[in-house]
Amino acid sequence: MSIPATASATIGEIAEWLDVVAPDEAAARITGAASLGSAGPGDVTYYDGDNKTADLARQTRAGLILTNEAGEGRLADVAPTLRVVEPRVAFARVLERLYRRRPGPAGIHSSAVIDKRADLDPSARIHAQVTIGAGCQVGADVEIGPGCVIGENVVIAAGTRLIGRVTVLDHCLIGARCVIQPGVVIGSDGFGLAQEDGAWRRVPQIGRVVIGDEVDIGANTTIDRGALDDTVIDDGVKLDNLIQIAHNVRIGTHSAIAGCAGLAGSSEVGRHCTLGGGVGLAGHLTLADNVHITGMSMVTRSIHRPGVYSAGTPLDTNERWHRNAARFKQLDRLARRVRQLEKQLGDSPVHEDNS
Repeated sequence: MSIPATASATIGEIAEWLDVVAPDEAAARITGAASLGSAGPGDVTYYDGDNKTADLARQTRAGLILTNEAGEGRLADVAPTLRVVEPRVAFARVLERLYRRRPGPAGIHSSAVIDKRADLDPSARIHAQVTIGAGCQVGADVEIGPGCVIGENVVIAAGTRLIGRVTVLDHCLIGARCVIQPGVVIGSDGFGLAQEDGAWRRVPQIGRVVIGDEVDIGANTTIDRGALDDTVIDDGVKLDNLIQIAHNVRIGTHSAIAGCAGLAGSSEVGRHCTLGGGVGLAGHLTLADNVHITGMSMVTRSIHRPGVYSAGTPLDTNERWHRNAARFKQLDRLARRVRQLEKQLGDSPVHEDNS
């Protein structure tokens, strides 16, 4: 069961939002949203024409289906439909209207501790148990949720929301219209160490974290400040939960990274890249624009061409995995034997393109 909508609309109004032609049932009212399988007569849902969900689409009780040309032909007389180009995108746009947040009144909760040298826009909303240090600048319509800790000289631009229990340490910059989920830590010290006489000495981390506009950061993700230069998260980046971003990492515009990924220091991700869950990037490497890494892959070298890349071995039975692991250890010896045979036969070796 989904949470209640904060607004309702007729099918005709929704058609206007999406700039498409309304059906005959334009006056019917939509009061919520749900999946194909759980939608009721007052709900909007979507169907992208996929064969796997065709039966669900034909059996849905939804009051409105957003679908594309491929899906529309399968939904005759099932429910009112609106034909759109990208059903999931259209569904997201409708959700934004039906479930629009109703922010509370501007002001500062009585339990918040705000340094007198901080500059807060009058429209900002500061919740309970928030602390904000000296020299901070908090823009218009910013919301800082319960329990957040904001260090000194932090800048948070207009319309950004810190949901709760977020920590932003000294001198970090956060752009406009970002959404930062609970438990996020921005600006913690990077893992900077130097060995001296067999012991580790901390290297002071004196860079910042600079976050662009419309960045989303998932719960319990950590972003370390730069060692000397800044750690930079560009506009439109989307980060899932439990991601580790090390010092001096740069992530290009509109890239997205799924949960439990880890990016080592000074790695650089291009624009419009995607990293699947559990991906690891070694330090000091570069990914070109439009590189896509599938889940659980370990990236140990730079990638200079766009494309989809994978690493690791698929899950198998334990018995077969043990046999293959044993054979893997023999690969080097087998490769040398193949090269010797090629020389004896006069054949040219085959080289793989690893770029």
